[in-house]
Amino acid sequence: METQDRPSPSGNKGTSGDNNHLLIEAVKDDDMEQVKQLLEEGADVNFQEEEGGWSPLHNAVQMNNEDMVDLLLRSGANPGLRKRNGATPFIVAGIVGNVRLLELFLSKGADINERDLHGFTAFMEAAVYGKVEALRFLYEKGAEVNLGRKTMEDQEKLKKGGATALMDAAKNGREDAVRILLEEMGANAKARDNMGRNALIHALVNTDDSNMEAIIRLLLHHGTDVNVRGEKGKTPLILAVEKKHLILVQMFLEQKHIEIDDTDGEGKTALLWAVELNLEDIAKLLCDKGASTDCGNLVRLARRNYNSSLVKLLLRHGAREDYHPPAEDWEPQSSNWGAALKRLHRIYRPMIGRLKIFRDEAYKIADSSEGGIYLGFYDEQEVAVKRFSEDSSRGQQELSCLQSIRGNSNLVTFYGHEFHKGCLYVCTSLCEQTLETHLAKRRGEAVENEEDEFSRNVLSSIFKAVECILSCGYTHQDLQPRNILIDSKNAVRVADFDKSIKRAEEPEQVMTDLEALGRLVLYVVKKGDIPFETLKTQSNEDVITLSPSEEIQHLIEQLFSPGENVENLLSDLQDHPFFWSWKSRFRTLRDVGNESDIKSKKKIKKPKEQNQELRILQLLQPGLLEPSRSFAKWTSKIDEDILKEMNSFYKKTYMKYEDTVGDLLRFIRHLGEHISEEKNKWMMSKIQDPPRYFQEKFPDLVIYVYKRLQNTEYAKHFPKIHNAPRPQCDGGNGGQQASRL
Repeated sequence: METQDRPSPSGNKGTSGDNNHLLIEAVKDDDMEQVKQLLEEGADVNFQEEEGGWSPLHNAVQMNNEDMVDLLLRSGANPGLRKRNGATPFIVAGIVGNVRLLELFLSKGADINERDLHGFTAFMEAAVYGKVEALRFLYEKGAEVNLGRKTMEDQEKLKKGGATALMDAAKNGREDAVRILLEEMGANAKARDNMGRNALIHALVNTDDSNMEAIIRLLLHHGTDVNVRGEKGKTPLILAVEKKHLILVQMFLEQKHIEIDDTDGEGKTALLWAVELNLEDIAKLLCDKGASTDCGNLVRLARRNYNSSLVKLLLRHGAREDYHPPAEDWEPQSSNWGAALKRLHRIYRPMIGRLKIFRDEAYKIADSSEGGIYLGFYDEQEVAVKRFSEDSSRGQQELSCLQSIRGNSNLVTFYGHEFHKGCLYVCTSLCEQTLETHLAKRRGEAVENEEDEFSRNVLSSIFKAVECILSCGYTHQDLQPRNILIDSKNAVRVADFDKSIKRAEEPEQVMTDLEALGRLVLYVVKKGDIPFETLKTQSNEDVITLSPSEEIQHLIEQLFSPGENVENLLSDLQDHPFFWSWKSRFRTLRDVGNESDIKSKKKIKKPKEQNQELRILQLLQPGLLEPSRSFAKWTSKIDEDILKEMNSFYKKTYMKYEDTVGDLLRFIRHLGEHISEEKNKWMMSKIQDPPRYFQEKFPDLVIYVYKRLQNTEYAKHFPKIHNAPRPQCDGGNGGQQASRL
């Protein structure tokens, strides 16, 4: 069918324009003769009114005038013309419920599931208006029963849309339509709209109570969720209390899985609402069914209403005269989640063991693979609560891993867990943000010629965390930026262990973590400029190629190709030059330059004269095919006056500085010894900060020396950063101190 995406009024000027408006009026008046005459005089059969975009055909369908529709179609009316709200004549026919017109427009090319701009189909409209015959006809022709309303983008951002025909019928009190949808068409009674409301909530917001009870019985019979939430977090039970509807309250309390003490967004339970509204019969029903009386100052409210019998009822069921709400001046530790935590602390929530939680969007931290992550309090400690079904294998993996690795400060702290009504709640330390969002704030920061302490500290914490996980007999299997968190003290903590597995002998399990760690190195040093999802699609070789320096490239290569050193790899790599401060680098170069062979500038022996053990100058000698490096002609890059002064210490010509690695290290050692002397203040004024000076002049010197000497006796000069005992597992408290950013 030809359609019109954005209708605009049409028509001729003058007399023809007047005829266009007269044509619309004639159609509304069912005046066939006048319509024929106006069409013969040239009135535009597809004319649309300015305000709503109504055409003669739309009006004819609304008037349920089949003969008029036939006349207009024969006269050239466009059967797919859309009003300003996007409704076609076919959709209007669904509102009217005329089966013949629906069939006619289908024959003219209408799509059975075509929508208006608000997402309504003819099937949905038939449900709204209770047109059961049209509903049946459209169902037989293939209409999607459980289609959710697809609305405009700006409305979707406000979580509008998503409602089904069943919700529409329930909301408008169409009992027959609800019954047919459920019993004949298999409508999903558990479906939810974009706000999370099901048909039960839609039925309860209807102001007309005439069919509500019958509709709700039908929905409950077909398994609708009785603990769903509507506007302001209100449950069906609370809405029934607000409606002062005793029978509905009784119906909900008869449901097996009813959460009688659940609260709305203000922290009010059904019982608290009943007492506030002075509904003694409903309050008694709730108390008899076991509703908690520790949900507010119930007795004071009842006394305020001068309801002595309600006071006695509440006292009899354990209500306290001296009820004290949580302190108003309580302040959370978290800044990011502070406002939500204050609300959660203030409102009443039924405790799940030692856990206080409210599974509501206002308190949701993030989505997860199963049940979401929420704010909570465990033993009054602010926590993040990850929810699983009780028999979830992922939940059991998360719990098992957390119990084994607890006590390490580079991992989220595990506080405890609770089981409740088929759900597992795992409670860990509450963090402020993910690494992904943290890096986004630092993106674009210039680190060229600057010491990147930020990246070094972040990656140091992640390396320690992964080392702990592996040493405790697990692999993480899901290392990525969103699973690395930043807490309120700016410490980096690895989280999310629901994919973790007990380590087997197969090295592939460990390699999954090591390869992810290699990609995280590049992701962090690039401040997230390359999305991690992109890095996951790159080959190991491509990731190495993207490395911004030889030093980072070497670190990633070690992770990708650990050889036989898997067990000790992460411990060893935490002593890699990437983790050395510029001061440590300078000190290391000075110490290497203090080796006797370098200080005495001992000549490199010819191969036949070599001892079995290679000397340091031979180890540092560049190969013939060695690529050019920043220190290749180092004497030309040093301040001329400084080099001259340093050469003046030597009487013998052969001891003067030449463009060799050994001589550069000797120069660094010699300068470091003398630059702080009073007579050399002029040199310090030029160099200012020796560690920075040599790092900027020769950025690849340290990694060159490291690679040449790392497996020799001269590695004794390298700083031992990671010299603490291996992390303890299974509840130990010997974890490393988390790095601060």
